[in-house]
Amino acid sequence: MNEPDPTKVDDPRGGFTLSGVNKTYGTGEAAVHALIDVDLGIRPGELVVVLGASGSGKTTLLNVIGGIEGADNGSVIVAGQQISGRPPSALGEFRRDHIGFVFQFFNLIPTLTARENVEVIVELTGRGDRRQIPELLAAVGLADRADHFPAQLSGGQQQRVSIARALETDPDLLLADEPTGALDVATGQGVLALLQQTSRAGRGVVMVTHNEVVAGIADRVIRMRDGRVVSDEVVANPVAATTIQW
Repeated sequence: MNEPDPTKVDDPRGGFTLSGVNKTYGTGEAAVHALIDVDLGIRPGELVVVLGASGSGKTTLLNVIGGIEGADNGSVIVAGQQISGRPPSALGEFRRDHIGFVFQFFNLIPTLTARENVEVIVELTGRGDRRQIPELLAAVGLADRADHFPAQLSGGQQQRVSIARALETDPDLLLADEPTGALDVATGQGVLALLQQTSRAGRGVVMVTHNEVVAGIADRVIRMRDGRVVSDEVVANPVAATTIQW
């Protein structure tokens, strides 16, 4: 029986396929080749961890998948849509409708409560349902902190607000850039558990990190070096996030 090709995605929701993708910053001798001939794809329900040293192309990869930046060439199909070659305005609409982002720095609005920080994404995108916000905050363990401002929340609680905000619009794909980098182990475990739960609910989840230990929770581990994907490994038995120590 043939093994499935991880670069081919049959079910569009929550998956993506990159084929021959390149991204360069600058020109001439100052050019930085951030992505070089990248072929990669994931299926809905997969949690993929991308590992690599600083400057290996991890964040650029995430930005191209999420439509924050356009590829110079190659094909980028996300959630069943070809997004390569789209103008910035169209990429903005695509991000709004299909992608959830979780960053290392939480980007919460300090003058809004936890609940309001989630509500604001509904106002900005026109998607989501305010009525589900209490349930969503409860799911991330913040039912009793909904009316607290960011300054009244710990780093881990703020990160969980950002995850709730990312999930409020029911994105096809969740992208996380070093989401545990500023957190202690116990809090980081909670955030990783939420990412695992999100993938198990059928969404594609891609997490960029430099932390080798975190890769233990993944279904697949992608390694990058100098703008290239150098390995793509299936994890036979992902571990529970609550067992991760670093």
